[in-house]
Amino acid sequence: MSTSTLSVQLYTVREQLADDLPGTLERLAEVGFRQVEPYAFTAFGPALGAALRAADLTAPTAHASFLGQDSDPIFAAASDLGIGTVIDPVVPAERWRTAEDVADIAHELNSAAEIAARHGVKVGYHNHAHELENLIGGTTALELLASQLSEEVILELDTYWAVVGGQDPIELLGRLGSRVQAIHVKDGPGTAETKDQVAVGRGSLPIREIIAAAPHALRVIELDESRGDLFIAVSDSYRFLTETDRA
Repeated sequence: MSTSTLSVQLYTVREQLADDLPGTLERLAEVGFRQVEPYAFTAFGPALGAALRAADLTAPTAHASFLGQDSDPIFAAASDLGIGTVIDPVVPAERWRTAEDVADIAHELNSAAEIAARHGVKVGYHNHAHELENLIGGTTALELLASQLSEEVILELDTYWAVVGGQDPIELLGRLGSRVQAIHVKDGPGTAETKDQVAVGRGSLPIREIIAAAPHALRVIELDESRGDLFIAVSDSYRFLTETDRA
């Protein structure tokens, strides 16, 4: 797998970032990463851009809660950092219960995409389990959302949370098609207990098949939590994915 298709969600190493932002990014660069996915990036201020440049890293995607917010400053900051797509990481479960709920979320994302475009930025949405557990007329709420999004809005499919939500991530990727421009790659037993997550390749998810189902998507390694050392898990995940590609 080309390193140009690999990234890492910085939330995974949030404790290290809190202690040493530039040093943690340097460590990720030493592992081999050339791209990272920041979270809540506006909270880091100018230090994030300086640390990314020092480590020779780019951030093609980033997470930030922009729905229901004054999004202009968020997208302006993204543009300054060279972030191409800002992804809203979660809309609460209670907003996914009806078709009207989903239509409202789609409208908000479509409207945000118009604002983001003024800054040369795109927007996207990242799922958890609840968007897939809830069925509306026999269709998952996430797929209903996808059917109502403008072409400018992308999805970042968290393949692990898709499993927790009762869906086969391979089949789901097939149904969502090119709407999915990035995937969160994580592994474990597919339980809602985040501490069960392990390095990619050490769990039970069909990682190779998942990647094959989204060949053009950015692969973002993430662990919400783990019972082991998270930085070692990130390094092992990177090694597994790059070695698998060479096999």
